[in-house]
Formats: sequence, structure tokens, C-alpha cells
Amino acid sequence: MPIAVDIDVMLARRKMSVGELADRVGITPANLAVLKNGRAKAVRFATLAAICDVLDCQPGDLLRWEPEEATDD
Repeated sequence: MPIAVDIDVMLARRKMSVGELADRVGITPANLAVLKNGRAKAVRFATLAAICDVLDCQPGDLLRWEPEEATDD
């Protein structure tokens, strides 16, 4: 997927665990792990806003676009 999720980077910078972030955001640790590991198909803006509020960051600190590598056929 061309969108990379850097929640783990922000968690490390804030010295916060996934469980603590999930509690403070109001989502399950399992759902946060799905998002953190890049397996989510979508994220609600309300959830993204809550994560940014707790981590004191911008959405661009959590999400970045990486172009897909071209395959030679």
C-alpha cells in the first residue's frame, strides 16, 4: 500500500505504549494495532484527530505516501 503509517515512531518519541494510546483515544488495542501495522483499509477522521490530540502531532506525522515500486512485466 502506498500509504505508510508511522504511529510507532510517534509512540516511541512520546514514550507511550500502544495500550496507553488506545485507552486515551478510546479504541481497542487490536484496532489500533491494525492501523499501526498498515493493515487498515480506512481510518475515521475523528479517530485520526483523537490520535493527533493525544500524541500532540499533525496527521502528516502519522501518515506518509510512498510510491509503489513499478514491476517489470
